[in-house]
Amino acid sequence: MQTAEAWRSLFENWPESIPRAGLLVASFGETIQFKDFLISGSILLVEREIPDSLGARKVLIAYDAIQAVKVTTPMDLARFQVMGFQPPF
Repeated sequence: MQTAEAWRSLFENWPESIPRAGLLVASFGETIQFKDFLISGSILLVEREIPDSLGARKVLIAYDAIQAVKVTTPMDLARFQVMGFQPPF
């Protein structure tokens, strides 16, 4: 699976039990805080709570430009098992 497809799958299958908020680390060096998102086939639309320095509250980013997703809500690792994560064997 390509990285872009993995990110798309993650956002398409984001469970209700995990808050739809966090930080995106983009390949162009920006960290984007988001409070919600919408998906499409090749682009993710994230909504910022606070606008950036130019006043933008919405960011459209290609899945292949996502380097990392940081989850800012404190929670146990076990809650991420619904996303397909599991302890090592």
